[in-house]
Amino acid sequence: MNTLLHALRNTTEQCDYPYRHWLVESPLDDDTLTEMVKTAIPDVPRAYDGTRAADNGGGGLDGKLRCYIGRDNILQFPAIRNLINELMSPETLDWFEANLGRDLNDAYLRVEVIADRKGFWLKPHTDIKEKLMSMLIYANPYNESENLGTDIYDDNRQLVKTVPYRNNLGYLFAPGDNTWHGLEKKEIQKERRSMLINYVTFKTDWKLPSRRQMRRAA
Repeated sequence: MNTLLHALRNTTEQCDYPYRHWLVESPLDDDTLTEMVKTAIPDVPRAYDGTRAADNGGGGLDGKLRCYIGRDNILQFPAIRNLINELMSPETLDWFEANLGRDLNDAYLRVEVIADRKGFWLKPHTDIKEKLMSMLIYANPYNESENLGTDIYDDNRQLVKTVPYRNNLGYLFAPGDNTWHGLEKKEIQKERRSMLINYVTFKTDWKLPSRRQMRRAA
C-alpha cells in the first residue's frame, strides 16, 4: 500500500490561518519510521544561533547533524527508498500539485533526516524561494514534549500555534513570503528527530518525472 498517498488522501487536515498548511496523520509506515529513528547522526557539541545553516559562525557542523538521502547511501535505507519512489510517483505528485498549486514538472526531490538536540531553536523564518513544497514528519521515540513541534507565526512574527510534536505526524505547506515558522527556545530532553521532505528547483539526486511527457505518451 502507498502509505503516504493514502494518508494524504484520507487523514489530511487543511488549516488556512495564518497561512495555508496541512497536518497529515501517519504518513509513514513502521519500517520507514524505524529507519528514520535509527539513522546515525553524530551528537556534535555546538552553539546554536537560531538557524540551521549558520551554526553560530559556521564551521560546517550543521551538515553533520542531518543525513541527506541520496544515491550514495540509498542502499542503507530500503524503506526510505520506497518512500522516495512514492514521492516521485505521478499519483502523489498530482495530489501535491492540486493542493499546493505548484507545478512540479521540472522539480527535484530532497529528503533528509534531522536530529535536533539540547539547545536547538529556530528563529521565525520563511523558506528559500527554491523550495516548492516543505513537509516535516516527526518521530518521537523518546516521549519528548508535544510542545516541540513547529511554531507557526503571523505576518507580525507573533506566535499563532504550535504543531504537536507527535510521532508520525506530518506538517506541510507551499513556501511563500508569509509562511513564517520556527521553533521557540524550549527544552529538548534528548532529541527532536524529524524527516524533512522538499520539492525544489535546484538539482538533487532525485529528478521528478515529467507527467506532461507521460500523459502525452499515454
